[in-house]
Amino acid sequence: MRIAVLNGPNLNLLGSREPEVYGKGTLAELEALVRAEAGRLGAELEWHQTNHEGAFVDLVQGLKGRVDGALVNAAAFTHTSLAIRDAFLAVQVPFVEVHLSNIFAREAERRHSRLADLAAGVVAGFGAEGYLLALRGLLSRLSGR
Repeated sequence: MRIAVLNGPNLNLLGSREPEVYGKGTLAELEALVRAEAGRLGAELEWHQTNHEGAFVDLVQGLKGRVDGALVNAAAFTHTSLAIRDAFLAVQVPFVEVHLSNIFAREAERRHSRLADLAAGVVAGFGAEGYLLALRGLLSRLSGR
């Protein structure tokens, strides 16, 4: 199976940005962790990060017919972007929404996701482990288990 991982704004700053919230690991370390697990599970993985909403929309639009599913950490776009929501509605690619922090235990404006009702599942609050949980859950769902 081919899985895309889409990471949104400011995730390139992992390790230095609010480590008490997001952890001390870098985005490169997170990618290596998820790639290793994908390999162990027999999945191909592609990895993306952008700070630009339009570029994120382009990434979503490019998923159709190319991947079996996606892990999506849209970061702040989660709470604001109808454009990204519309792109997921258009492509109909199964995805799991993932967040390093528990967005439901944070500021009120972070407690609403414009993507959650479209997602196969949501994993939040487990740090880097959340990506692994999301990957396992998505692969299980896609394989019909």
